[in-house]
Amino acid sequence: MRNVPATTTLLSDEQLYRVRLRSDLWGCYLVIHAWVVIISVAALFLTYPNAATYIVAVLVIGSRQLGLLILMHDAAHNALFKTPLLNRCVAQCLCAWPTLADTHVYRRYHLKHHVHTLQPDDPDIILTGHYPISRKSMRRKFWRDVTGQTGFAQRKSQLLYALGEEEWTVVHRITHYWKTFGPQTASNFLLLSCALASGYGWAYFALWLVPLLTWHQLVLRIRNIAEHAVVREADDHFGNARTTLVNPMERLFIAPYWVNYHLEHHLVMWIPCYRLSLVREFLCENGYGDRIEMANGYLSVLRKVTKGTTKNDGDTPPRKRSGGTFSSGFEIP
Repeated sequence: MRNVPATTTLLSDEQLYRVRLRSDLWGCYLVIHAWVVIISVAALFLTYPNAATYIVAVLVIGSRQLGLLILMHDAAHNALFKTPLLNRCVAQCLCAWPTLADTHVYRRYHLKHHVHTLQPDDPDIILTGHYPISRKSMRRKFWRDVTGQTGFAQRKSQLLYALGEEEWTVVHRITHYWKTFGPQTASNFLLLSCALASGYGWAYFALWLVPLLTWHQLVLRIRNIAEHAVVREADDHFGNARTTLVNPMERLFIAPYWVNYHLEHHLVMWIPCYRLSLVREFLCENGYGDRIEMANGYLSVLRKVTKGTTKNDGDTPPRKRSGGTFSSGFEIP
């Protein structure tokens, strides 16, 4: 394990006290905010059904599905809520399961990523370790994302793993399915039931599954690339992750809930997402600002990871986590 700078050497006691503050109200607000945004843009399309409102709905809902996973991620760090029970239950029921993820599965491997960031034992190295790549390869990856090919492949693998082996007994397969994918299935059946009860049963497919399989996959890829691809140095705690400064449009469509402050998260991973901008402010005040690996917008990151290179012109095949299940919606091929 590499030596990571002690938080007490980066921030003063007063600063630590302020960024450590966790709030059940903040956590509840963010979860409610994500769902209100999703419901609002869905209602906009249902009220004014046309191509423009549908595209907006897919883009906003897809990014807010990422937002739900970001909130699940914070709960996996026991940071979204002050109350541990809320971190366990609310994140599962309202953030993870609707997006076909699982907080506990995610937590088990994600903490290894923090311990072994960009090292051979990093379970996330398969996401960004093969960059830089050619622009042609990047375009192919983006095309597979927005056309649903990436999302379909992931969900198919997830479902097949949940169904188990053919030689298993029916009872064994049913038990395994419920353990690995049952709550996610029930949660999505509830969403479908709500859509049917409102008289818009098709909206579950058009306004939930389509964003989840398309735009959601694209912003997952962009987020992963921005966080760890082609950073300064794996052994530099200020350079093994990247913070991306974003404008309001990027925050709306790509980087909700302060996910762009990724280096700050790696330096103090137990800080709630709603305190990360304050962490950055304090780090700059304490003279660490110039050491932070940083990019000005996601377009600049994409240019950096594809700039004038033909390396890895081929595509990286889809991969699975140990246990045969994809990483709670966060893994991309």
